Amino acid sequence: MAWPQEYIRNFCIIAHIDHGKSTLADRLLQFTGTVDDRNLKEQTLDTMDIERERGITIKAVSVQMHYTADDGHEYLLHLIDTPGHVDFSYEVSRSLAACEGALLLVDAAQGVQAQTLANAYKAVEQNLEIIPVINKIDLASADVEGTRAQIEEVIGLDAQDAILTSAKTGAGTKEILEAVVKRVPHPKGRSDAPLRALIYDAKYNTYRGVIVYVRVMDGRIFVGQRVTLMSTQIKYEVTEVGIFTPEMRPKTELCAGEVGYLICNIKTLGDTKIGDTVTDAQNPAPKPLPGYEVVKPVVFCGMYPAAANDYNELRDALEKLKLNDASFQFKADSSDALGLGFRLGFLGLLHMEIIQERLEREFDLTLVTTMPNVAYRVTRTNGEPIVIEKASQMPLPAEIEQIEEPYIEADILCPNEYVSAVIDLCKRKRGVHVNVGYIDARRCMVVYHLPLAEIVIDFYDKLKTYTRGYGSLDYRLIGYRPGDLVKLDILLNDEIVDALSTIVHREHAQYVGRALAQKLRKLIPRQQYEVAIQAAIARKIIVRETIKPVRKNVTAKCYGGDITRKRKLLEKQKEGKKRMKQVGSVEVPQEAFMALLQVNEESDR
Repeated sequence: MAWPQEYIRNFCIIAHIDHGKSTLADRLLQFTGTVDDRNLKEQTLDTMDIERERGITIKAVSVQMHYTADDGHEYLLHLIDTPGHVDFSYEVSRSLAACEGALLLVDAAQGVQAQTLANAYKAVEQNLEIIPVINKIDLASADVEGTRAQIEEVIGLDAQDAILTSAKTGAGTKEILEAVVKRVPHPKGRSDAPLRALIYDAKYNTYRGVIVYVRVMDGRIFVGQRVTLMSTQIKYEVTEVGIFTPEMRPKTELCAGEVGYLICNIKTLGDTKIGDTVTDAQNPAPKPLPGYEVVKPVVFCGMYPAAANDYNELRDALEKLKLNDASFQFKADSSDALGLGFRLGFLGLLHMEIIQERLEREFDLTLVTTMPNVAYRVTRTNGEPIVIEKASQMPLPAEIEQIEEPYIEADILCPNEYVSAVIDLCKRKRGVHVNVGYIDARRCMVVYHLPLAEIVIDFYDKLKTYTRGYGSLDYRLIGYRPGDLVKLDILLNDEIVDALSTIVHREHAQYVGRALAQKLRKLIPRQQYEVAIQAAIARKIIVRETIKPVRKNVTAKCYGGDITRKRKLLEKQKEGKKRMKQVGSVEVPQEAFMALLQVNEESDR
C-alpha cells in the first residue's frame, strides 16, 4: 500500500566535520525505535571499518524511520547521514538531491565552520528547507547565543527558532523530529505518473550484481516490473525492491516520495550511472530528471600493483569501487620503473588515502602509489593546448609557450589570534590575499587565492597546527593562472625514474630536489657499486647525493711485500664494480615514492 505523501518527509543532516552528525543520527534511530538498544552502537550508520577507525563519515547512508507526531499522525521519515570533510562534498550534493529538507548542525562550542557554510550554500542552491540545530549544548564551553548570532550573520539564516540539542545525551531529539514533520515539505511527486526514480548511489554485490539506491520522484517500482535506465536505454526486470532500516529490507513496491534500493540483475558495472533516471519500459517518462553535475577530479596519482600479475585484480577492484564512489576516475597507465598500472583522479588527498586503503582492505591488494599532483594546462609554441596529469607528459622546455596551474579560492575560519599565522602560511604557499573579514569579537574569515598544487599535500595539516586545531578550510576551483613551473627529474645512475618526476615552482626546485635526494639516499639500499642520485631541470643537474658502495676488503690477505700487489687488487676490484654499474639496476623501494609527500612547505624558506 502506498504511503500518503503528505505524511512522508525526506531530510538529511549536514555539518562540518565532527559536529555530531552520526551521533545525532544514532539518537533519532533510538528515539523512533528503528534500531533497538541492543543493536545500537556508536555511529551506527558508519558501517565501514575505515569510517569507525578514523571517526569520520565517508559514504552517505540512508535509513527509514517511523514517527508518531504530536498531531497523532504516523510519519514516514527518510534520513540521509552525510560526510563533513571537503573531499567528500560530492556525496553531500548527491544526498541533497534526494531530500526536501536539511538539518544544519552547528557545534555550540566551535560555532560556524568552513564546511558548515559550504554545505548550507549547497542546500540553499537545491531549494531545501533548512532547520538550524545547535548541538553539544551540554559542554561547559558551549556558547549558544554566540552560535545563534553566527548562524544569522555568517550564513544568513534566522536562528531564533534554532533547536538546542545534545546528540550525546539525547536532549532535544523530540523537538528535532517535530520540526522535521512541521517544517520540511512533503514530496510533490504523483503516484499515477510514469515512473521516474533518481539513482543517487549504488554498490556492487558479488552474488546479486549491482544494488541501486533510488529516490522515487514519480510513479512506483514493483517486483516483476520492466524498467529502463534512460541514459543507456537498456531494459531490466526488477527482482527486488526494498528500504533501509538501516539493513536492507525487501518490500513489494516503492512509491513516489520514498527512498530505497532496487535490484534488477545489472551485471555490467558500466551500465549504472549515478544521477541516471530509472523509468518504466512500457510507459516511459518523457524526459529524465536533472541528475548531477559531472564531478572533476583535482588531484592525480599513479597506482600500481606491487606484484605485476595482480594487474587484472586491480582493474576489477577499481571498477567495483568506482560504482560505489563515482567521484574518482581512473585510466590505464604504465611506468618504466613500476610496469602496468592506473592513473587515478581524486577530489583531494584524504579522498586518495581512503580509496587506497579501501582497495587494500576490501580487495586484499598491495599497491605502490606515486607522488600526487594536479593537472596543468600547457600551451605549446605552435599554439596547441594540452592538459598534463603527470610530469612525464610534460613537453620539452623549448616546445612550451606557457604553463598554467589550477587556482582555488580558500575560505579559512579561525580565531582572531591566529590570523597572522594563517596569512603567513598562505603567503609561503604563493597565496594572493583577497579579504579578511571579522565574524565577531573572537573569529574571522581569511580569504586567499592559492595554487591547488600547494595545498594538496600538507596545507590542511599545517593549518590545524598553526591554529591549534581551531582553523577550518573550505575551497573551490576558480580557474587556471600562468606560473613559472618546471619539471624536476630524479636520476639514479643517469637513468630518469619517471615515477619520481614532479612539477614544481622554479623557486622551490632546488630545495625540493635536495630534500628528495637526501631522503632517497636513506631509503635506497646500498649496492656493490656507487649509486648517484641527481635532481635535474631540463637535464641540468642541480643536486647530487651519492650512496657509497658496499666494499669488501680485498687487500686483507696482503700482509707484506710490494705496495703494487695491493694496488693491483684494488684496480681489479674497481674494474669489476664499473662493469656491475653498467649492467646493474637499482631497485627503488615503495617508501621512496611517498618520500616527496614529506618534502613539504619548508621549501619556501
